[in-house]
Amino acid sequence: MRPEPTRSSSKPTSNEIDGTETNNSCGTPAATLSVTPAVANHSVTAVGYVRVSTIEQADHGAGLEAQRRAITLAAEAREWNLARIFEDGGASGKNLKRPGLQAALNTLDRGDAQILVISKLDRLSRSLIDFAGLMERASKKGWDLAALDLGVDTSTPQGEMVASVMATFAQFERRLIGLRTKEALAVKRSQGVRLGRPPVVAAEVVARIRELREAPMSYRQVAEELDRAGVPTAHGAPRWHANTVRRLYLADAPVRRSNRRPAGPL
Repeated sequence: MRPEPTRSSSKPTSNEIDGTETNNSCGTPAATLSVTPAVANHSVTAVGYVRVSTIEQADHGAGLEAQRRAITLAAEAREWNLARIFEDGGASGKNLKRPGLQAALNTLDRGDAQILVISKLDRLSRSLIDFAGLMERASKKGWDLAALDLGVDTSTPQGEMVASVMATFAQFERRLIGLRTKEALAVKRSQGVRLGRPPVVAAEVVARIRELREAPMSYRQVAEELDRAGVPTAHGAPRWHANTVRRLYLADAPVRRSNRRPAGPL
């Protein structure tokens, strides 16, 4: 009679559950396995951005290579597919008008990449307002930003919260700038300073307006006469307007009071 094969129980032991090994019959653990599962992000395509200004070219610590290395290591750690690193060498961070940055942003806007990686936030922009604008653009276009020095990654809830806080401060800064500008203009007006664009109308045109106005003609009639004569407008507009004629005529009032010389023909 053939012996019946011994069947092992399919029920896991306590050692199999808690991930420990035993080396004796008493079940004393010999080693504890600490395994952190890796998150696969191969589906995420990233682009990097590096920048140095003219003054920083000799500073190897903030140089282009150091920034590239930090971005590459971060992408490897997160298992991102780093497609390209865009570069602006010798470019100021005072605004976003940089060819390398614009190329990176266009790549993200087209959906060719999902996240922009920078080693330091000031490499992207030194303006909190510009940064807030980029965050709004990223939200609308559906891409994220990772600033390694701040630990900000807007693809995570924590990073999104930090970006929201920075956007709030940017709005606060915009309000302060607007308030300071308004107060400064009020002071200038109280001092009699004339604000706005400087006049670019030739003195002969102003004299002609004065002559036609005192013919007498209405402001509208003066504007029509200037159009018929082919007189160019102040800022390249297609035709003259009565309000423009009135403004120029009234601005010329001090001259008329101090100098009564008759205006000659154009």
